[in-house]
Amino acid sequence: MKISPEQRQFARVLEIGMRAGLVLLVCGFGVYMSGWLPASVAPASLPEFWGLSVTEFRRVTGAPNGWDWLGRLGYGDTLPLFGIVVLCATTLAAIGVLLVSCLRRADRFYIAIAMLEILVLLLAASGVLTAH
Repeated sequence: MKISPEQRQFARVLEIGMRAGLVLLVCGFGVYMSGWLPASVAPASLPEFWGLSVTEFRRVTGAPNGWDWLGRLGYGDTLPLFGIVVLCATTLAAIGVLLVSCLRRADRFYIAIAMLEILVLLLAASGVLTAH
């Protein structure tokens, strides 16, 4: 089976993003567990909150909602989220690479598919469709 250049590019972006996201996630967790940064919820206190719903957890701990976590990257318990975001955004970046390739070839059908995929991912990440 022949692997196209686009497949190689897509896989390479996924590989780089996966590795970067994983490193950031592990390092962020290490920072949280070590106490290097202040935390809204200390690691030792976490078992107290395990049985709570998300709504109740947020109310009791003051945890951020939606994209509010961006303003709290200086807290150890929020920092690992950045690694998760990188992992999630990796697919978007890989599709963006494919879109550029399709644009160079003027392949309208695949341009439309890639643009729709990017639109759906951005819409999902925006939180516009979430119930409040």
